[in-house]
Amino acid sequence: MAQFDVHRNSGRHRDTIPFVVVVQSGLYDDYRRRVVVPLVNKSSIGKVTNSRLNPSFRIKGQPVVLHPLEVVSVATENLGEVVETLEQDGDAIIAALDEMLTRGR
Repeated sequence: MAQFDVHRNSGRHRDTIPFVVVVQSGLYDDYRRRVVVPLVNKSSIGKVTNSRLNPSFRIKGQPVVLHPLEVVSVATENLGEVVETLEQDGDAIIAALDEMLTRGR
């Protein structure tokens, strides 16, 4: 499993969060967990007011929105199947994480 791989969410919130994307660097592949960010169904999130924090993607035909405020660590054995990669959108994902971690006023 590589950085920016999209996994099917097999958890209890899979209806509103059908996928998660791995954001953890490959430098830590030996660790038994992966840091992931939910990809939330666009219809359940409503209007996106900050597209830098919440970029939109289409996964398996579904419009989804990155939700970095719900970042979580998941055991590798609990990640669902890999369905796609967002490697080509890696800069937008990193920018969203940077936006979330930017010092407030």
